[in-house]
Amino acid sequence: MTIDLRSDTVTKPGPGMMEAIIKAKVGDDVFGEDPSINELERITADMFGMEAALFCPSGTMTNQIAIKCHTQPGDEVIGDESSHVYQYEGGGIAFNSGASVKLIPGDRGRITAEQVLGAINPYDNHKAHTSLVCLENTSNRGGGSCYEFDEIKKIKAICEEKGLALHLDGARLWNALAAKKESPLQYGKVFDSISLCLSKSLGCPVGSLLLGKKELIKKARRIRKVFGGGMRQAGFMAAAGIYALQNNMDRLPEDHAHAKQIADTIAYKKFVKFVLPVETNIIIFELNEVHEQFPERMTAPELVLKLKEHDILCHAISSVRVRMVLHLDINKEMVARTIHVFNQL
Repeated sequence: MTIDLRSDTVTKPGPGMMEAIIKAKVGDDVFGEDPSINELERITADMFGMEAALFCPSGTMTNQIAIKCHTQPGDEVIGDESSHVYQYEGGGIAFNSGASVKLIPGDRGRITAEQVLGAINPYDNHKAHTSLVCLENTSNRGGGSCYEFDEIKKIKAICEEKGLALHLDGARLWNALAAKKESPLQYGKVFDSISLCLSKSLGCPVGSLLLGKKELIKKARRIRKVFGGGMRQAGFMAAAGIYALQNNMDRLPEDHAHAKQIADTIAYKKFVKFVLPVETNIIIFELNEVHEQFPERMTAPELVLKLKEHDILCHAISSVRVRMVLHLDINKEMVARTIHVFNQL
């Protein structure tokens, strides 16, 4: 039995999702004729109270399309220094949009309204034009941390005052909604665009959605084509998304509970320096560093290899930090097995 905790992207479609995929009605989405994609876009837009949605292959694409929609070459984007749009999207902000980034040192991936205000460039021919703020909820590198919605509203007020757009990288927003007991409609009222991933928390094989006003999505659809993201009979994947929205949302607190159970065990190990607070389905912990007085200590890659010997897969995100992610393919027995292995280390 392999326990794969590397990411929530490793899930496989279950019987119900496979049946939905097989029975999907499909057409050519570039012509706007795929009924399953059209339905998924409508359902998701309605869920968030937004005008329109666009189905794309990946969350990187939906984020990058949004950034290009909101900026002009030479503009500047404000975001947390650990944000996915900066750290893990291949330099796409510079490559695709010709924009620079003002990085803010937030609290586990979360920035404040005060920090945003201080990062906005004044009107000056020597300065980049600040045009967009990007937030990430939950924060991947922040260990699945969630924003307080009141802080998001404060950031929105500053964006409105200064004429900036506000984009949400909501790859794991589903987890934040479950953990904070919030409503999608709250987010639809605040953000100019929202990126939602279906292949992480919700267990789909592939796919993300970009939400926004009709004019923004019209522009986004053209940019998707330029990026090579136009798909044909992709309704098979959209059908998986519809199934996930109807069946895989209510179970997210189970992943959060499993993450806390494992994290509580890890926190007591002598080789662990600290565990980031666990709010959702991500565990990030830091190991005590190896040095001359403690040569028996392990680096993060060494610990990952040791866990692999026990058929537990996880990810070293630095020389001293390990990440584990809970998902729908991890059951109670796997959680118990993981806890047992850590207790033996």
